[in-house]
Amino acid sequence: MTQSTRSELTVGQLSRRSGVAVSALHFYEAKGLIRSRRTAGNQRRFSRDTLRRVAFIRVSQRVGIPLAEIREALARLPEERTPTVEDWAALSEAWRRKLDERIAQLQRLRDDLTGCIGCGCLSLSVCTLANPADRLAEEGPGPRRLLVRSGEEAEERETADR
Repeated sequence: MTQSTRSELTVGQLSRRSGVAVSALHFYEAKGLIRSRRTAGNQRRFSRDTLRRVAFIRVSQRVGIPLAEIREALARLPEERTPTVEDWAALSEAWRRKLDERIAQLQRLRDDLTGCIGCGCLSLSVCTLANPADRLAEEGPGPRRLLVRSGEEAEERETADR
């Protein structure tokens, strides 16, 4: 066994070490998030640094980053290398604003769950209080109160609703 083959993992080994199902690893590979090489027997072999790449993907997914954005971030790395601590810091800073917006949206959803969501139905008695004359319809279709807005815009809306 050569040094390079010892440093490689089968898809089963990668699955066990990463805690990610084989089917998910195949999916990641099909989406261009990870790469393998094929042996003479057409078996997949992954370099050991794929473990870090898979961990990066999973952590990014857990915080709500879509796979398309994760793929774009990984593609920006030089020579498709595995993300370093510095790479993660830079990427997480770039994603911070999106995560803050998502957190604000989830907090609004939690806080307004039993109240008006601005859907324009006017069927709940509270809607005529929270959305008189269906003024939220001017902002567009859908649940207007649950859509992400900038902090200043959200404050203006709260002040106007009081």
